[in-house]
Amino acid sequence: MNTIRVLLAEDHTLVRAGFRALLEKLDKVEVVGEVSDGREAVRAARALAPDVVLMDIAMSGMNGLEATSRMRQECPKAKVIMLTMYTNEEYLKEALRSGASGYLLKDADRSELELALKTVCRGETYLTSAMAKFTLDAYCREGTAAAGPLGKLTARQREILQLIAEGSSTKEIAHRLDLSVKTVETHRAQLMERLEIHDVPGLVRLAIRTGLIGADQ
Repeated sequence: MNTIRVLLAEDHTLVRAGFRALLEKLDKVEVVGEVSDGREAVRAARALAPDVVLMDIAMSGMNGLEATSRMRQECPKAKVIMLTMYTNEEYLKEALRSGASGYLLKDADRSELELALKTVCRGETYLTSAMAKFTLDAYCREGTAAAGPLGKLTARQREILQLIAEGSSTKEIAHRLDLSVKTVETHRAQLMERLEIHDVPGLVRLAIRTGLIGADQ
């Protein structure tokens, strides 16, 4: 087996250091980079061409789900394993819909991490054992029609939804995304209409339920 080149995307420094320590103990595994948010992950994947990206789901600015979706378009050879604390069916579904090849809990030990890496590099899907009750067969039976609420939104609308849920104002979002305030307001109105949610608390609840943000944000 060739050396597996891994990019680590995790916004908590200690968690990132822990996973790097685990990875460095594995044979034929090389950590080629570390980043702390989704945008950096997409840029780093383009530049470094990793075999596998270990991607935190809940990162500020651009979450792991959106980063994975973009990465599947821009860096299709990179396999993404989602890192999460959540054993929630909705999180799993959104991770698979975004194009992830694996779903791994952050308390995984070295042997499970190694198994996950080898599994996705073979072109298979790896699910942590805690998610066994949510089988891939059940997911596939739903078909593409069950795209979930986020499937109703464009990539830009999902990005703005996350920033709204994180508490950013319209002006702050416009500055961060290099858009006009009017454009942000238009996207905000459209995403509320598509989701049939017309208040910020409702958007926050949806963002938490679908993994756009963590419950502690």
